[in-house]
Amino acid sequence: MKVLVTGTTGFVGSCLSRRLLEMGYEVHSFKRTLSNPWRLVDIRRNIVEHVVDLRDADAVGRVVERIRPQVIYHCATYGGFADQKDTTAIFESNVLGTVNLLKACERVGFDYFVNTGSSSEYGIKFHPMDERDALEPNGDYGVSKAAATLFCKSEGISKQLPIVTLRLFSPYGPWDDPRRLIPYVIKSFLRNEVPQLTLPTSVRDFIFIEDILDAYIAVVKKPFLGEVFNIGSGTQSSLGEVVTIVKDLLHTSTEPAWGAVSKQRQEPCLWVAQNNKARNNIEWDPSTSLKSGLQRTEVWMQNNLNLYP
Repeated sequence: MKVLVTGTTGFVGSCLSRRLLEMGYEVHSFKRTLSNPWRLVDIRRNIVEHVVDLRDADAVGRVVERIRPQVIYHCATYGGFADQKDTTAIFESNVLGTVNLLKACERVGFDYFVNTGSSSEYGIKFHPMDERDALEPNGDYGVSKAAATLFCKSEGISKQLPIVTLRLFSPYGPWDDPRRLIPYVIKSFLRNEVPQLTLPTSVRDFIFIEDILDAYIAVVKKPFLGEVFNIGSGTQSSLGEVVTIVKDLLHTSTEPAWGAVSKQRQEPCLWVAQNNKARNNIEWDPSTSLKSGLQRTEVWMQNNLNLYP
């Protein structure tokens, strides 16, 4: 089966590509010219790469016509990091890029289109985030991801097409970005450096990458037309709790410098997924505890620390 994955040089896209190759699929990827392929060092030779800018509708159309993928996993995104502030780039990448890709795929036909959403679409809530909640994103990134999700939902419902959005919460695990909290803290402790952090009370719903990949595989087994599914652990953890677990795993007495980094956004008092919809409809249930996921990540990073300069 031919599968197209966008964002293959990113965290989720690279791990998903690895899983699909293990399953024996023919994996095609869209990548930008300047993308850093460090996450693909062990699998790049097995992927059919296409250098395509999703903002270029004609180029996207030509390559999709040539590939004719049966399943599309759209993981490409921009704006999730504090230094990615260009409003035009965020909306062109996340909204226009999604529109161009989905329209091109509709013209050639497909078995399934899986869009990758974000918990940032919800904005600040004071209860576990439910797919029925109003979307009240705060910031360009959340707004753009919400717009892309709503477009995919509209196309799926109005045209009766198998299009679904997996709304990811806070992924972590092997191959994670060095700017993210968990790999940053682990590599700092491994190098006897003091992590410079914000607030220990900040909260997230951390979800291990292997559980996320299980959701991507499970969701294409049934024809959902425009549905959205939360993909989170269903458990909220503070940054302080995460760092304490990592410290215990590494047997280090080094203390992070809390408050050394200023907050980039308003920090919520609650940020956790209500994932009953995914559990009941795609028979997906995350099985990795935070401690187990952190331990697996820590072991992997010890063996691959050279990838984190």
